[in-house]
Amino acid sequence: MRTVKRHRKNASALRLVGRQLACFREAAGLTQRELAARLNLAEETVASVEQGRRPLKPDLAQRFDEYLDTKGALSVAVDNMPEVDRIPAWAEEFVDLEREAIALSSYQNQVLPGQLQTERYARAVFRSRVPSYSEQQIEDQVSARMARRQSLHREPAPTLSFVIWEPVLLDRLGGEDVYAEQLRCLRDASDSPDVSLQIMPLGRTGHAGLNGPFVLLETPEHQHVAYTETQRGSQLITDLDEVSILNRKYAMLRSQALNPDESTGLLDRLLGER
Repeated sequence: MRTVKRHRKNASALRLVGRQLACFREAAGLTQRELAARLNLAEETVASVEQGRRPLKPDLAQRFDEYLDTKGALSVAVDNMPEVDRIPAWAEEFVDLEREAIALSSYQNQVLPGQLQTERYARAVFRSRVPSYSEQQIEDQVSARMARRQSLHREPAPTLSFVIWEPVLLDRLGGEDVYAEQLRCLRDASDSPDVSLQIMPLGRTGHAGLNGPFVLLETPEHQHVAYTETQRGSQLITDLDEVSILNRKYAMLRSQALNPDESTGLLDRLLGER
């Protein structure tokens, strides 16, 4: 019940901010298409914000404020949304951005990237949670995770890069059958022309990702954002300096990891050693 109320409250706040944007746009005598064109945005971006389907990020709120001469009204609304609305359940804002991203780079050192997880592996991940989920919660989470796999098949295909620390590939979450199925799924993904999969091997004397996993995204409007998770929360990062730091980390990780061909060879060896 608490999750449902939280989601409803989030949706209500998003619709309110979206309606404010629509009112300012209409007062300026602009259609959604015209406003999008003036700010070099996709028309769908304006539409989804106005309909409450997409959160209005602070940097975009500021651009709308300046162009529509709102005296900062949209920025104030975004800054004063309740915390529960700024960090929605299941990291909805990040998932929305991920769904539309034209490029994604992901470094993972605990579990496999969500887009590459099989259903049984994802279920094993959620069964490992402490405190434990109920069976219904597990199934809800697995369903949401499987929906994220659609990014591998949509058109036009996004450019996807993954760096995975080798210990993640050695865990047997869910048992031997789940492990074998997951390795085969990774091996198949590595053959996609739009996917770069690299493994950070054990035994290195330097490692650029010791501070934890993170994801980098490029939106259709060519905005660059980052996402990080901790034990008790998550953070969507839009500050350009912070995103730049993570971009440099990721570039170093790619240089330290096995190249894609070497990584494919390691997956083949792991599959053969079973």
